Amino acid sequence: MDGRGRAAAGGPAGPGRYQLSHLEAIESHSVHIIREVAAEFERPVLLFSGGKDSVVMLRLAEKAFWPGKIPFPVLHVDTGHNFPEVLEFRDRTVDEVGATLLVSSVQASIDAGRVSEPQGPDPSRNRLQTRTLLDAIAEHRFDAVFGGARRDEEKARAKERVFSFRDEFGQWDPKNQRPELWSLYNGRHRQGEHIRVFPISDWTELDIWQYVADEGIGLPSIYYSHRRTVFRRDGMLLATGPFVTPRPGEEVFEATVRYRTVGDMTCTGAVESMAATAEDIVAEVAASRLTERGATRADDRVSEAAMEDRKREGYF
Repeated sequence: MDGRGRAAAGGPAGPGRYQLSHLEAIESHSVHIIREVAAEFERPVLLFSGGKDSVVMLRLAEKAFWPGKIPFPVLHVDTGHNFPEVLEFRDRTVDEVGATLLVSSVQASIDAGRVSEPQGPDPSRNRLQTRTLLDAIAEHRFDAVFGGARRDEEKARAKERVFSFRDEFGQWDPKNQRPELWSLYNGRHRQGEHIRVFPISDWTELDIWQYVADEGIGLPSIYYSHRRTVFRRDGMLLATGPFVTPRPGEEVFEATVRYRTVGDMTCTGAVESMAATAEDIVAEVAASRLTERGATRADDRVSEAAMEDRKREGYF
């Protein structure tokens, strides 16, 4: 055992041998990837927003190096328009595991003239995160960046390798990626280039929630059913707040909702739900036919190419 729950690795199945469950198998593979990066790269970092996928990655990193501490920092790219419940959870969780938290601010990028505040109705800073992230990678000379993308989220993320090469400008070319046969990963890169690493690439949203339930992992409260003042826009429920203003004709009402994904308040929608526990959400997700990002992220619904265009520029 690894000191944080069940075994993080196991031998092959056979007579008299223990056979890994599905969750144990994908956990073991993810732990292997994290250890491989720590051994191969000089300055890795783990992207941590306080969302469920990054929380699971943090747990996997704990398991990978238990009883030692996580040997690399965690980085949050903060738009300044995040849910306060998530920021509070972020700080508390990183403190509990003893990791080093770095925060790169989109507001600081705006103040420095690196990016411009979006104009027009309902401006969102979500796309501005790319410049802030690339500046942080350059400043700290990170050569490997752990991300929580999963292939079931949407089409562009399904094109990613586990080790995803980025050029000296931080850009991604989906046609110029390396083969990964037999789980052998090529981290070769020149100075100024880096690798994005996706340890939970083969996990699904259902896997994440089953793991959260099995491990008893804490998450921000907004992932679970709660009452919130919202309004409906383009089929999504957006929360009222200082960064989102209802348009004329958009009715504000109170509803029982939860969030399937968390991010910038200006473009992250809630879903009506009575699921108050991880076990409730497992049942709910198992019956859902919509991906979490397609159902609750406004910026991912602009076009089928929206995410791929941002990823080519250096987005998560």
